[in-house]
Parts: sequence; C-alpha cells; structure tokens
Amino acid sequence: MSTPKEFVTHRLIKSEDLNHHGTLFAGRSAEWFVESSFIAATELVKPQNLICVKMHGMHFSKPVRLGDIVRFSSKTVYAGKTSIVAYTKVSLRGSQDVIVDGFISFVHVNEHTKPTPHGVVIEPKTEEDKKLYEEAKNLKK
Repeated sequence: MSTPKEFVTHRLIKSEDLNHHGTLFAGRSAEWFVESSFIAATELVKPQNLICVKMHGMHFSKPVRLGDIVRFSSKTVYAGKTSIVAYTKVSLRGSQDVIVDGFISFVHVNEHTKPTPHGVVIEPKTEEDKKLYEEAKNLKK
C-alpha cells in the first residue's frame, strides 16, 4: 500500500517559454506538466516501465508571465491494475493559488510495451487525497 506523496519541481519562465501574447505557452506548460507527473508516478514503478497514455486536461485559471517562478506539485492519486494516475497542480512560487491543474494517466508496461500489472495499491488518507482518488477513478467512465 502506498500513500500519495507530493513531489515538487520549479521552473523559471524565460522568453523562449512564452507565446505571442507574452504569457507561458501552453505547449511548454504541458511538457513540464507531464514531466512532473511522470516523476511522481516513477516513485512507485521503474521509469522504463511507464508510458503516458492520456492527459485528462489542463485547466488554466490565470496567465503566467516572464520572470515568474512556477511550482509543479505532483502526486500519484490512483492505481488500477496496469494504470497509474497522477494529479498535478501549478502555482506561482510563494502562493497557494492554483494556476493550472489536471490529471495524467500512465500505463505500466513490460519490455515489449504491453500493459503489465504493477501491484501498486494507493491508500488515500487525507480528505483531499480521497477526493482526488475518486476523481481519478472516475476518469475512465
């Protein structure tokens, strides 16, 4: 049994990360979002056995600008037989206000990239983790 554990990474927003409006390009954010989620998921399984299969959405609530430092906070919140779902939220460093959040599903695979049971069981303890567990569980429906 595994309890969700938070992993945090930070990024400095530089000019090459911006779109034509001068705010963080969603594609760059998606890259970092997947990477952060992957780091959390590989705490439970070997990185070489995990592939990303679906980004369930990234919901932006406000723009990120040049010079901002963003904090990606990720944790694995659900595990099926072969799947692992991570939840990631993004905020400006020093703030609790969520700028972007969402779920990403990964599949545990063997050396031939065929889905393989991983044996991971997630046991949420906090109310927040229980809520995220249920949301992630219902993503398949």
